Order: sequence, then structure tokens, then C-alpha cells
Amino acid sequence: MGAAFGYFPESGFNLYFHPEVTPGPNEKPTFDPLLGFENGRKERVMLATEEEMRSAKIPPEHRDYCAHHLLKYLSCRKDNWPWAVNCEHEKHVYSHCKYEDYVIRMKEYERERRLRVREFNKKQHEIAAA
Repeated sequence: MGAAFGYFPESGFNLYFHPEVTPGPNEKPTFDPLLGFENGRKERVMLATEEEMRSAKIPPEHRDYCAHHLLKYLSCRKDNWPWAVNCEHEKHVYSHCKYEDYVIRMKEYERERRLRVREFNKKQHEIAAA
């Protein structure tokens, strides 16, 4: 997402020269997930079970929070073949779910990065004040 080359003029912070605050793609969150959420957060739940996904032969990379929509889409394609175009609604619902999942993941990434930058800046101010 170009985060490695980001520049923030308000803080003079350049991520290319500070990779310690940039979260890696496989890193776990380092901050409390409820930090900043007074009323809590809605927990995401998988609606499709592992057994359903295994029996439908869904590859592991597609076993995410949108798998239940994928199951409906694949079922519709199977039922309507060779007129799979009749499943356009199911395809749209699945694509929209994948997009929403992407947006949520990018927001989580950005939240983690900003909290790391904030913590880094606090440490710098403490060092400068001492």
C-alpha cells in the first residue's frame, strides 16, 4: 500500500527511514484491540463451518469471513449451469463482502501503524525532555 514510502509533513516522519513502526504483513497487533473504543467492538464471526468449506473443496486462501457467500455463489453456479449468469447477484454479494473485508483489514493496519507512530513520537519527546 505504499506505506514504506509514506511521508508525514506534520511530524516530519518518513516511514522509509523508520521501518520499526511499519507493521509487517504477518505480524500480530501489538496494541489492545479495544483501545479507543469505549463501547467495545463488534466481533467478527465465521458463518461457514470448516466442514462445509472442506466438503465444498474451497481452497485455504478463500476460507475467510466471506466464505458463506462463496458457498452460496458456487451452489448457485452448480444449480444454474450453463446459465451461470443467473448468479450475478450472489457474485456481487461475494465481491462486496471481499471488498468490505479488505477495507476492514486496511483500517486495522492503518490503526496499528498510527498507534506505533504515536508511541514512537512519545518516546522521542520523553528522550528530548530528559
